[in-house]
Amino acid sequence: MPFGILEDYKMEIVPGTALLHDQNDMPDELRGVGTERLKHGTGRLSHVLLIPQPSDDPDDPLNWPLWKKDLILFIVGMSAAVVGAYGPMLGPGFVPIAAELGITVNVLGEATAWLILTLGICVFFFNPIAKIYGKRPVYVFASIVMIVVSIWGAVADTYGSFLGSRIVGALGMAPYEVLVQATISDMYFVHQRATRLAVWNLFLLCGICGAGFVSGYIIEYLGYQWTFWMCAILFGIFGFGIVFFVPETNYIRRGVTSNLLANTGIQDQERGAEQEKFDEKGMHVEYTEISPKLTGNGANPKTASDPGMSYVQSLRLFTGRYTDSKVWKIFTRPFIMFFYPCVIWGFLIYGTTLTWIVVFSVVNGVLFTSPPYNFSVGQAGLTSLSPFILCILGEGIAGPLNDWICVKLAKRNHGIYEPEFRLVLMIVVVILGAIGFYGFGATVHYQTHWFGPVATYGLANMSLAFASTCVFGYVLDCYPRLAEEAFVAINTRNLLTFGLTFFVVGWLEKDGALAVFNVLGSCFLAVCALTIPLWVYGKRIRSWVARNHFLNDFMRDI
Repeated sequence: MPFGILEDYKMEIVPGTALLHDQNDMPDELRGVGTERLKHGTGRLSHVLLIPQPSDDPDDPLNWPLWKKDLILFIVGMSAAVVGAYGPMLGPGFVPIAAELGITVNVLGEATAWLILTLGICVFFFNPIAKIYGKRPVYVFASIVMIVVSIWGAVADTYGSFLGSRIVGALGMAPYEVLVQATISDMYFVHQRATRLAVWNLFLLCGICGAGFVSGYIIEYLGYQWTFWMCAILFGIFGFGIVFFVPETNYIRRGVTSNLLANTGIQDQERGAEQEKFDEKGMHVEYTEISPKLTGNGANPKTASDPGMSYVQSLRLFTGRYTDSKVWKIFTRPFIMFFYPCVIWGFLIYGTTLTWIVVFSVVNGVLFTSPPYNFSVGQAGLTSLSPFILCILGEGIAGPLNDWICVKLAKRNHGIYEPEFRLVLMIVVVILGAIGFYGFGATVHYQTHWFGPVATYGLANMSLAFASTCVFGYVLDCYPRLAEEAFVAINTRNLLTFGLTFFVVGWLEKDGALAVFNVLGSCFLAVCALTIPLWVYGKRIRSWVARNHFLNDFMRDI
């Protein structure tokens, strides 16, 4: 029972559990496995086994040079940042924008809610497309849509046209809700993922938070239309980067090369060891043929001596088909993911925390432009400087710290890694979130100096920086093959966000900030408490899922 995590006695190797450290005190059942035949990290991480094990194919994204992976992450991450800004960027100017469009502030708040609702629905549409035909065509489509709707929003002169641009914009925003995390899973090893997830989330949260203090002055001095023009320009720049520097990261990877090595848990879960044939000594004989319908990258793997695809070949929009599963199955899998307890936990943690953060962007334009603060639109936007700075600090700490904790705990656990090691940082999430949510309501209610609500606003956002690293890192390590479906399920939190943003302004006017944020803070702590049973029973839960015939048959990629 390592660190309070209950052992499972019904499976020899529970999915997600893996040998991460090559060391002398490995468990007896893993001795003699021959880890020298496995690929290791380099430099100071030369003792770390690579999970998953890359193939010998130079086109395997796991084999790409680190600079190429990080460049791809930078481009899609910056695109996600602008997408993150697109939703809340009008928050500081709600009062003058509503007056200009001839509507009330409540109606303008509802426009944001309709955008979020459409976004929550669209993620179910783009996941199957990316699963079947790859992520690259979806990214390119999303960039084109965001350029078009940004220009549309800038020239819209009626509320109906303005609302239409916001709703259609959800088509372009949706892929960045679910695909960036899966792209990270495609390219990086377990011991690298938390840091890269933190980088992605840093971009996203800086977009959400940074939008306010930049757009506030843009709205005040140039008009809200220029916030859309700026988005159009940025989407154009990063759209160019996606077209020319972001190849397809989907890859059909075959199984491990030894039956004995399967006992380490490091086999790629995309196509397991059961698809291969072994001799009596456990050595690999041959692969089962991959379906001829599958033509995507990896269906016909190359050897290490082959140069791989050329740069021009990598720019193809469509690179083949990546799954044999029926389309209706792929569409319904995100709903089935709610049978996975870790996904339900991720939905509740990420959903409540991010939804409460969105509430800030909706109410700040009302709270800070009214007595006793009486900020201008630009000054109200500057309140976002606090979460912007604290998010950068939080993400700079959360990702590397999470990876470091996992490596250290695995070393103390005789080299065995458990995904539950990702959950340690939830302690920080609880502390920051409790101070942020309860503190914001109290400081606004008692009309403290503006520093009080601004600082607690930042701490609440900082808690999300740590929470997202825990949530996505844990889910990725438990079910890497189902990354897209899991993130679609988690991002149904948009329906929760829609419901709250639809009526939160009226709720705030009726009950006041103290009552509203006391309720939000209490809900936050309640869902965070679910981390305790997940830590204790997480390994047994993963075993139960792995032994569930319905889930395995429905989710199998055939």
